[in-house]
Amino acid sequence: MAGIRWLPPLGLMMMTLLCCWLLGSGIPTTLEGPFEPVSVPLDTSFRGIAVDLPDSDPRVKRMVTGWMPEQVMVSLSDEHSSVWISWTTGEYQIGYKIKPLDPRRVASVVQYGEEKSASRREARGHSLIYSQLYPFEGLQNYTSGIIHHVRLTGLRPNTRYYYRCGDPSRRSMSEIYDFKTMPASDPRSYPGRIAIVGDLGLTYNMTSTISHMESNKPDLVLVVGDLTYANLYLTNGTGADCYSCAFPHTPIHETYQPRWDYWGRFMQHLASKVPMMVVEGNHEIEEQHGNRTFESYSARFAFPSKESGSSSTFYYSFNAGGIHFLMLGAYIDYSKTCEPDQYRWLERDLAKVDREVTPWLVAAWHPPWYSTYKAHYREAECMRVAMEELLYKNSVDVVFNGHVHAYERSNRVYNYLLDPCGPVHIVVGDGGNREKMAIPHADDPDNCPDPLSTPDTHMGGFCAFNFTSGPAAGKFCWDRQPDYSAFRETSFGHGIFEVKNETHALWTWHRNQDMYNAVGDQIYIVREPEKCPIRPKVTNTFAD
Repeated sequence: MAGIRWLPPLGLMMMTLLCCWLLGSGIPTTLEGPFEPVSVPLDTSFRGIAVDLPDSDPRVKRMVTGWMPEQVMVSLSDEHSSVWISWTTGEYQIGYKIKPLDPRRVASVVQYGEEKSASRREARGHSLIYSQLYPFEGLQNYTSGIIHHVRLTGLRPNTRYYYRCGDPSRRSMSEIYDFKTMPASDPRSYPGRIAIVGDLGLTYNMTSTISHMESNKPDLVLVVGDLTYANLYLTNGTGADCYSCAFPHTPIHETYQPRWDYWGRFMQHLASKVPMMVVEGNHEIEEQHGNRTFESYSARFAFPSKESGSSSTFYYSFNAGGIHFLMLGAYIDYSKTCEPDQYRWLERDLAKVDREVTPWLVAAWHPPWYSTYKAHYREAECMRVAMEELLYKNSVDVVFNGHVHAYERSNRVYNYLLDPCGPVHIVVGDGGNREKMAIPHADDPDNCPDPLSTPDTHMGGFCAFNFTSGPAAGKFCWDRQPDYSAFRETSFGHGIFEVKNETHALWTWHRNQDMYNAVGDQIYIVREPEKCPIRPKVTNTFAD
């Protein structure tokens, strides 16, 4: 791990000018923190009840025929020089008797180049199908269209490329799309705007979130889990706001897989031109025959797992300019003692990070460690206990999560204590999904949940014990908004992360009910590498 980067006179001048501008901008910085906790009262003017788009909406209907591509999307590889192009051909099938398509019937080809003709270069990839099968009478099975993934390599940084995808031998090539590559990994080079959003679903509120997000012209989109909410539906297409409430006697937690196809069609307008990176949430579990899970999530998206040394679609890393992103899995083993594949991978990945090249270290996963809402309160405590020290000792700067259907930003925190070297934790689970908004806080009177009710069975273990120090010592919840919670509000929205240089990044949260350029919360997150150096490697004291 590298130390502090020396700045030439011009760099020092620019830093001085930036600091002077920040002082006059009126936007707070983390250097002024920790801040007194702020809790914004519920705004009853916004639509808190979300309604799903019906399958008759033209934005989710299949508009192509034959083997023409649809659901086109771009995702990043580990570096600027490579991206993935993904799409689907053919029609899905749902019913009691289905016959999977043969992926070998259609080639996976991308023609691309820097000219608008998109014909200078050609790349080939692989294709697959997946099925969602239920061995119960009356439940319909599903098999997907053919899903294609093609990796483009040898790309130049910060360059616009034009492409089309499909099978030229079948005269089934898409229209021409375009995307812009990430900047090269360098401490002076960053994407302009990175949109962060979570818990989207496919509702009218979600469409407002995406519209607001597109108006901010992001260069990269991160979706921190819970994408389609297909598992709020039975296999016959009947949906509900609360699956367990509406369907308490189903033999298995059913899903309506066509919602994935609807979501891919709706998102194509954005995802075909702006790289989109995703990480799994609990709504992607989707259990089926043979105890298989996450089949749709793992099949439909391309992940830079192999490129980043990961053996799983649940966790991986990538660079975007001078930022190194860690995408971590909460629904796969994260311990350092039992089956420590993810933990060992994370140790190796962090050991390779050069903070002179990528000064910013950003982590993302679905369930938050620091949320003060009653919903999912301390649900991911075992993950925090297992991994927080490793992230802290490697000076992770910011953590993004979803899961809780509200917005919250923490002060810098580590192990529930205010710490100037801890990361800022930001929850953006407010993308607009069909489930209820998170409104009650765990610190409200009579709202502290029973500790035994907090573990998620898919995450394993019980670690949420009473606090042992601070104002809440001996209690499971605070009796006021905790000191580590800087700002919280229940509203739909999204966030924009803009890294300005090696030490300063602007975070802005936008509410859906506001005008497009309005700000709900804003702060400069400031790194202090001289105060918070990389700590020695965390060692495992347990025998393997």
